[in-house]
Amino acid sequence: MDVFRVKGNGPLSGTIEVAGAKNAALPLLAASLLTKETVRLTRVPDLSDIRFMVEILRHVGAKIENPEPGTWEVTATKLNHVAPYELVRKMRASVCLIGPLVARLRRAEVSIPGGCVIGPRPIDLHLKGLAKLNCEVRVDRGYVHIEAGNMRGGPIFLGGRNGSTVTGTANILMAATLAPGTTRIDCAACEPEIVDLCNLLVKMGARIEGIGSPELTIHGVEQLHGCEHEVIADRIEAGTFIVAAAITNGNVLVKGIAPNLLGAFLDKLEEAGVPIEVEADGLRVLPHNGKLRPVDCITLPYPGFPTDLQAQFCALMAITDGISIMTERIYPNRFMHVPELQRMAADIAIEGPSAIVKGPASFSGAPVMASDLRASAALILAALAAKGDTWIQRIYHLDRGYERFEHKLSALGAKIERLKDTEMPHELLQE
Repeated sequence: MDVFRVKGNGPLSGTIEVAGAKNAALPLLAASLLTKETVRLTRVPDLSDIRFMVEILRHVGAKIENPEPGTWEVTATKLNHVAPYELVRKMRASVCLIGPLVARLRRAEVSIPGGCVIGPRPIDLHLKGLAKLNCEVRVDRGYVHIEAGNMRGGPIFLGGRNGSTVTGTANILMAATLAPGTTRIDCAACEPEIVDLCNLLVKMGARIEGIGSPELTIHGVEQLHGCEHEVIADRIEAGTFIVAAAITNGNVLVKGIAPNLLGAFLDKLEEAGVPIEVEADGLRVLPHNGKLRPVDCITLPYPGFPTDLQAQFCALMAITDGISIMTERIYPNRFMHVPELQRMAADIAIEGPSAIVKGPASFSGAPVMASDLRASAALILAALAAKGDTWIQRIYHLDRGYERFEHKLSALGAKIERLKDTEMPHELLQE
């Protein structure tokens, strides 16, 4: 397996281009199954999760071509209704195939993906929504079996204990596009990735009202058609590079991201004293010269502070003088990065759903272990601000969601290299 060796070497400087959003591209690829015609998606990031999704789409019968980097063409003339465990287990987002398969074939048999290291992520709201669409739903031996011969639109409430469900909204939205009648989704997710999915579906001929709001109204149509669509910018990648600039006291232009995609996150950065200027083609992070302020932060569904930036922001607060409190309301177990940051000299204590961060820490290089995608990014950011070498293991998590991460950081002046784990000093290896 690969590892990263990162050597802190001062402020980052330069320009970085934001890639297409993984969390948008995955449901967009799934949505391409809703028509027999070709759907062409551009600015698709080159990630392991994307490749897994392509593999699953091919398994259910879609013809897929990759004519140039970042472009995928999907033609789903004939489909089968089964997505097996051996494929679905590789990537939880593959559960969003349920909606398109039900819509096209009026049946689906999809393995339940299970949870992950940041906690259980049940699909009960997905199944509740399908039942409200008059589908017959049963779970047997780890598979969801859905019969939808009498599917029709209706009112659906998709709220749960942690708010709206993003993939659940995507699934019900896609299923409803071809369901007879009118479907109204209350407590729909408002994330930009859902808006992007709606925009693709409208291009395909879907009739959707209330895009961007928590109430979506879908008037079912008989069929959808092909189209071309560009994936939106990855707001989480943009936020990660903004923190990379801030944690190194750098001067970096993050190109291709609109400020409205990062509202709550930018608000907290302003509160923390990170100077950010809006430019015509992106956001520029300016040096703060050590004048950071501690802040309290609560993760919430969009437009609240994103849970996918909590770990990175936690690393920034660790070098900030004072006490910050990071409260996780989406995935309460999402603090797997904390023990590893502690190995790098961070002073962080977990109290229930909150991390109490006491700064300023002087990060020191250490061997650390990545536990999930965003924790991987947080450890790399801490390493950029640390003295000495940091060795980061299990970076395959990072490859799920960041395209050419080390190359982009290197272009800003970071000293980061990808090596084989056999090149890591034996005494530093963690089992």
